[in-house]
Amino acid sequence: MVISGEGEFYPRRYFLSNSMDSGCKYSSPTKKARTSAPSRSTERKHEKKYGVEDLPDECLYEIFKQLPDNRARSACACVSKRWLMLLSSISMDEFDRLTSSSDESMSSDEDQLFEGDGYLTRCLEGRKATEVRLAAIAVGTGGCGGLGKLIIKGNNTLRGVTNFGLSAVGHGCSSLKTLSLWNVSAVGDEGLSGIAKGCHMLEKLDLCQTSSISNKGLIAIAEGCPNLTTFSIESCSKIGNEGLEAIARNCPKLESISIKDCPLVGDAGVTCLLKLASGLSRLNLQALNITDFSLAVIGLRGAAITNLVLSGLKHVNERGFWAMGVGQSLQKLVSLTVTSCRGVTDVSIEAMGKCSNLKHMCVRRCSSVSDRGLVAFAKAARSLKSLQLEECHRFTQSGIIDALSNMTAKLTSLTLVKCKGITDIDVEVSMLSPLESLRSLTIQDCPGFGSGSLALIGRLCPQLKHLNLSGLYGITDAGIFPLLENNEAGLLKVNLTGCWNLTDITVSALVRLHGGTLELLNLDGCWRVGDASLAAIAEDCLRLNDLDVSKCAITDDGLAVLSGAKQLSLQVLSLSGCPRVSSRSVYSLTKLGKNLLGLNLQDCNSIGSSTIDLLVEKLWRCDILT
Repeated sequence: MVISGEGEFYPRRYFLSNSMDSGCKYSSPTKKARTSAPSRSTERKHEKKYGVEDLPDECLYEIFKQLPDNRARSACACVSKRWLMLLSSISMDEFDRLTSSSDESMSSDEDQLFEGDGYLTRCLEGRKATEVRLAAIAVGTGGCGGLGKLIIKGNNTLRGVTNFGLSAVGHGCSSLKTLSLWNVSAVGDEGLSGIAKGCHMLEKLDLCQTSSISNKGLIAIAEGCPNLTTFSIESCSKIGNEGLEAIARNCPKLESISIKDCPLVGDAGVTCLLKLASGLSRLNLQALNITDFSLAVIGLRGAAITNLVLSGLKHVNERGFWAMGVGQSLQKLVSLTVTSCRGVTDVSIEAMGKCSNLKHMCVRRCSSVSDRGLVAFAKAARSLKSLQLEECHRFTQSGIIDALSNMTAKLTSLTLVKCKGITDIDVEVSMLSPLESLRSLTIQDCPGFGSGSLALIGRLCPQLKHLNLSGLYGITDAGIFPLLENNEAGLLKVNLTGCWNLTDITVSALVRLHGGTLELLNLDGCWRVGDASLAAIAEDCLRLNDLDVSKCAITDDGLAVLSGAKQLSLQVLSLSGCPRVSSRSVYSLTKLGKNLLGLNLQDCNSIGSSTIDLLVEKLWRCDILT
């Protein structure tokens, strides 16, 4: 649970009672100092009475160090901002133990309050990210189980978080295990060093757009936080190889590393991580100035890597990816994602397919790969279960079919997104083996993919359960029918967003053939679909719980028929942008709303505000978007 706030504090009366018990004199800073009554003698002067608030910081510092537990410290922090800031600057290990007799009387429960186990999460975002809030968290969370996770996002230009605030967390939150700093420009090496000095249990560090943090701060973390397992930096312009080398040498438990858009990071830092972090299982390298050498080291030293993401590596050529694939070390690699890398060619992608345990492959915006490389990869990657190809324009329908024919054993999911090279061609289906293992097919925004290609896919993939054809405006009722008719497994989820050539004929056939299994149907933007489709859904769909008919030609009459379905129990219904749905549908929507958890009525301009208010009142369990 994420909670934004200052932590737990205790009433000032707690401090008063404890102070009197311990023999301390206390004067409330909110009361005016009393002056003695005027003397008859004019020679006697008025004397000022001093209170605790008048003591210098050095004295208060020594007093605060004697406070017995976190409750007392929290109570003191409520007195004034000065006391809060002073308390937050005291490290937990600086608080002196009481006398031996007091130690013996301290219960085990109080010991736990003092130490803290790191149960709490605090998130400071935007204007809430202030020094005062951070100091309050540092002082107040100890008595609530201890701070375990801290997230700070964005700059507060007036009173934003600085090194002092982060150092306060280091002083008071020894239980901290996760720290995320995003776009906090006023925090630098000093603040991160404060965390390193006090938070030795830190396991996860995430730095994004922290322009003031350099290698010095990272070295401090490396030396003070040996339990670090997850490390992520993004757009950190002052962090380079020296900081990464320190992390590699001092943090033997590293399991996950992500480095994005850090211009000072090169081969030396990456290779040092790979050589020393023997337990590294997840590696993400994006937009870095590394070369073929780093990828060759991945192929030789990445024995524990299971998930690998490589993106925007402009200085890595075909040789680097080839060396990574043939290095024989990536035998545990399960998932590989490559984006915008010109070094991915037909030769290199074939080599990457030789990773024997590879199950998930994603290739995005790699313009040098063609059908030849895809087919060679398919032959080499015998364990592949999921293949995703995005914006790779040299793939054709023939290449996709040939690749699929070599993946008949285990492939369960195929995704093609914005591949403009795929166009309809005549292929003899009888020469091809059916892909019985494929359960999920996504073909999205591929403008050349028409009815011919769809019919071919339908005959090759009879066991589909999830079908996503969003953005294929070229397909027709006649083209999609063979896919629906040849399916033997029963479709569970169908997304036809933006297929504006489809009509009620397709929907009627879909629910007639698969109404017994269909759970989700998205017809957003199918403007030729109308009330006949709702009537078919009401009659034939038994398990449908999510229906989207946004920007369709449905009317109040269609909704009335839908609401009368006895077996239908929709949980999510979207009617966004349906101008012919009006306030007349209030009864139908109320009837449907008995089971609804989500209802989208955005841009339904014919539904009045009074009707919306009535629906909100009656459908109190439902989240209504207007």
